[in-house]
Amino acid sequence: MPALTTTADGFLLHGAPLRIISGAMHYFRVHPDLWADRLRKARLMGLNTVETYVPWNLHQPDPHGPVVLDGILDLPRYLELARAEGLHVLLRPGPFICAEWDGGGLPSWLTADPDIRLRSSDPRFTDAVDRYLDELLPPLLPHMAAAGGPVIAVQVENEYGAYGDDTAYLKHLHQGFRSRGVEELLFTCDQADPEHLAAGSLPGTLATGTFGSRIEENLSRLRAHQSEGPLMCTEFWVGWFDHWGEPHHTRDAADAAADLDRLLAAGASVNIYMFHGGTNFAFTNGANHDHAYAPVVTSYDYDAPLTEHGDPGPKYHAFREVIARHAPVPDEPAPAPSRKLAPTEVALDRRAALLPYATARTEPVAAPGAPRTLHELGLRAGYVLYRTTVPTAGDGVLHFAGGVGDRAQVFLDGAPAGVLERERHEESLPVRVPRPGATLEVLVENMGGVNYGPRIGAPKGLLGPVALDGTDLDGWDCHPLPLNDLHDLPLGTAPVAGPAFHHGTFELAGPADAFLALPGWTKGQAWINGFHLGRYWNRGPQRTLYVPAPVLRPGRNELLLLELHATTTGRARLTDTPDLGPEKP
Repeated sequence: MPALTTTADGFLLHGAPLRIISGAMHYFRVHPDLWADRLRKARLMGLNTVETYVPWNLHQPDPHGPVVLDGILDLPRYLELARAEGLHVLLRPGPFICAEWDGGGLPSWLTADPDIRLRSSDPRFTDAVDRYLDELLPPLLPHMAAAGGPVIAVQVENEYGAYGDDTAYLKHLHQGFRSRGVEELLFTCDQADPEHLAAGSLPGTLATGTFGSRIEENLSRLRAHQSEGPLMCTEFWVGWFDHWGEPHHTRDAADAAADLDRLLAAGASVNIYMFHGGTNFAFTNGANHDHAYAPVVTSYDYDAPLTEHGDPGPKYHAFREVIARHAPVPDEPAPAPSRKLAPTEVALDRRAALLPYATARTEPVAAPGAPRTLHELGLRAGYVLYRTTVPTAGDGVLHFAGGVGDRAQVFLDGAPAGVLERERHEESLPVRVPRPGATLEVLVENMGGVNYGPRIGAPKGLLGPVALDGTDLDGWDCHPLPLNDLHDLPLGTAPVAGPAFHHGTFELAGPADAFLALPGWTKGQAWINGFHLGRYWNRGPQRTLYVPAPVLRPGRNELLLLELHATTTGRARLTDTPDLGPEKP
């Protein structure tokens, strides 16, 4: 018997009426030392529940390996902290999560097989899902409400009606949760229109909607689809995400609060998406691909009530006032902003060139014909350096069949020759080969896996043969660069040209939240004390990277940048103010 049950128009928890007032906070986008702080702030805003996705691709990086449940992936600890704060949990384990997350949470070892019908009853897909759930669910069962834990409901798939209509697949997932001991309420969520609801829901399973406006219209559509049961908006969109090269998205706090008020006045339950967005640390950002490939930025601030760095924003106070009209809000002061680091300059005075490092420190994979993709090289994320020689000198055109996935920098005898980008549909590059036998190097960056629509699993790297004036180049050496272990960088003080690591140290009296500003730098990756903050790019809109206080330490700290192009400075700056970019181009 599930702890959470439904009536004709609402929920009962252990037999008592419950209106779910929830907010989304993804544990995997928040430093684990800050989980308790963020959960406390959720309760203080008036939430009684938090919601989280579960990213399959991080929890099971190896198809036959154990599920990873430690560090930022310690989901049982996160659930226990929610319980200790008095919060219920809505768990959304997918297997597909979208979430502007790399590959929509589907692991690259699965999506790279073009013959598998993803998100379907194809046995090759469901067998992989079953192996995952066999590992994931047992450690979570003690945290279900039936066992005294905080998890009161579990979602089946995610907005499936926007993708397919394989009811047998949804039934397989539903039965998979039940057969593995999940007794809690199961539900689906879809965009609130008749077609999506019909394709993505299951008879006898609560259907919920995703929308951010037109409240009465969307609730009416939900009720038309499901004549009785609770009305619930599982994703009440209060902001939006950003792509590189686009303006920063925001939503007026008063407008969002008015729509939240309409939802609650209608008697509906709600999950605010997002309550606290967090950060796409390391290589975890996703991408969209409609007419063109569009990677998501490092910040997942989402213009949420609680900012990326955990401070209450305008929506926090506006939503708290709205919630207080409809439900009890703790009689405690709203949280104050966190302490910020005083502005600190960092000199980056040691460096190491990337291309020589890649060839000297990584074992090449030979590709006698066409170069290999990232998946063929066993690489989930990061970069690949491809190397071969060009037999003839002079002017010509390099053609990359199928384009690049996702951004390629081309070098001839170490000199930059140009850049190609997937989002610009670029496949050809005019070049001048300096001599017969010149070394051609192509550094390809995976900018993030598509997380929505039919292009999930699109390959990365060089996607086909490379030709100069119609003649294929062969004899490739492929150097995978996951960049997950950089302890052996040959750092020195000599100047370097081209892509390079830049290292500096700085002293602190103690840790506090900070923001890394990189004026004069072009594009690359940033680490502090070995913690991978993520990508930076002067294309914007994002201009600073969030540095969580627990990443810093008293005394000596280290900053490492991988700059892919050139820098006009040898300095970086830690500031006390974020800059997510302009809202207009």
